[in-house]
Amino acid sequence: MSELVRFSVSLPRGLATRFDQETIGRGFASRSEAVRDVMEHFLTEREWSTDETEVVGTVVIVYDHHDAELGRRLTHAQHERPGSVVCVTHVHLDERWCMEVVILRGRAVDLREIADRLVGARGVRHGKLVCASLTDPEEAPA
Repeated sequence: MSELVRFSVSLPRGLATRFDQETIGRGFASRSEAVRDVMEHFLTEREWSTDETEVVGTVVIVYDHHDAELGRRLTHAQHERPGSVVCVTHVHLDERWCMEVVILRGRAVDLREIADRLVGARGVRHGKLVCASLTDPEEAPA
């Protein structure tokens, strides 16, 4: 285990109370775990703002599979960045709706472009990009 650093933070009472309630509601064992999670999200967002950083992420889209042209456009968008699409999982939700989870890896700028094309395609009912980090917090520069 890495060396732990302790620090204190001053917050308005209402903000601290709301944070503690959310910490309990989400099942964190302690406030420290919740703060670590928030810090990881904050730092991951920063990595994704640097276009050349190698990152990983997922795009989840829900769409009407009866629109055959939409399916072709989605597949084409995934093929435009060779090597960036690691895996695609296709799930039939019911007779009409499908969900795809597209796992991506590469430069942040490329992955955002792929995600924008998929999520913004006409006929996509819902879509979201979720970012993840390749940087180990223990190895990140200070």
